[in-house]
Amino acid sequence: MSGHVELGLRANARQFALLVALNALVGGMVGLERSVLPLVGKQDFGLTSTSAILAFVVAFGAAKAFTNLAAGGLAERLGRKRLLVIGWLVALPVPLLIGLASSWWFIVAANLLLGVNQGLAWSMTVVMKIDLAGPRRRGLALGLNESAGYLGVAATAFLTGALAASYAPLTVIWVGAALIVLVGLLLSVFAVRDTGAQVALEQQAHGAHPSAHRSLGAAFAQASLRDPILRACSQAGLVNNLNDALAWGLAPLYLAAHGASVREIAIVAAAYPVVWGAGQLLTGWLSDHTGRKPLITAGMLVQAAALGLLVAGDGAFAPSLAAALLLGAGTAMVYPTLIAAVSDASQPRDRARVVGVYRFWRDFGFVLGALIAGIGADSTSTQTAILIVAVLTGVSGLLVAATSWQPRPALRPASVP
Repeated sequence: MSGHVELGLRANARQFALLVALNALVGGMVGLERSVLPLVGKQDFGLTSTSAILAFVVAFGAAKAFTNLAAGGLAERLGRKRLLVIGWLVALPVPLLIGLASSWWFIVAANLLLGVNQGLAWSMTVVMKIDLAGPRRRGLALGLNESAGYLGVAATAFLTGALAASYAPLTVIWVGAALIVLVGLLLSVFAVRDTGAQVALEQQAHGAHPSAHRSLGAAFAQASLRDPILRACSQAGLVNNLNDALAWGLAPLYLAAHGASVREIAIVAAAYPVVWGAGQLLTGWLSDHTGRKPLITAGMLVQAAALGLLVAGDGAFAPSLAAALLLGAGTAMVYPTLIAAVSDASQPRDRARVVGVYRFWRDFGFVLGALIAGIGADSTSTQTAILIVAVLTGVSGLLVAATSWQPRPALRPASVP
């Protein structure tokens, strides 16, 4: 980027729109698996243990979490765009592994690579949009980003579920993955520009700060323990993705066990990210005006209520659909708001590392959620596993409510010739 450098959505509209579209593709990679892959493990590979089926979620979550953690520091050394391109390159073998899978462990291996892809590609689209937007419209920017990603999840979740009724599910997944990877890689290489100039500009507005360029270890300690707002955000993010792991891996099995058809499961699997994705268009903007804390607290409590409704409905289609809609609404309140709150509490040059630490804890929730769901379902019942996550979600919301929250810093817009 040469010449005039500015912060703001309007000034960077073309690149911002491109990154929004790109994140829809990143989300679409995950959505391919949402409605049918757990059923494939049970029906095509003969797995009887819920824990074994959910091993693909554990693999995905662990790989994504640790990649998020590394991505922050790598972004400062290599640049945002290079990491984005590397993320898509890592995804190239995913369709091949799924298409040639002779055992469930091929699927698990594919999800390890998918987790790395998401940790690099999604992280960089998030950070680059934060860089472009500047501090005033950060909530709106993240709402647009997360909305695109999860509408991509919803669209491919529904399409794979619908197509799986007529075609082999694994074929649907690998063909879709191949198309998405190729388009995502080409856009990242030839159309995306790095945002280093915007980072330098915003840091000028902050002035010199002793925390700038903190090490990854210092950023980890700050975001995990020392800073109360970052600590509250990290635990809420982790618990939020406990819910997502449960919705991804356990909900399709729960509905199938109660007689739901593949199409009904696809509708429920897609409804959750549709509301989640579309709702963030409002909630990201709203958090810029009402503050971050009220939306995060309310969203966690709404999610807890949704999981309670899922259990109370005993697997019937109508209450399960209502629970999915409510879960999507609660997650929409929380998801972009948490990243915006983390960004508010970090210096521009520390942002990639601090956001990476937050996203590490958030996506480690996939691992814990899959383990709780799998072990809980195998040792007790599916309903008990869901209730455990519901209680943890409610407690998480109350912890955020009890945290003292500082107002966001008000910075005037800046530009340099």
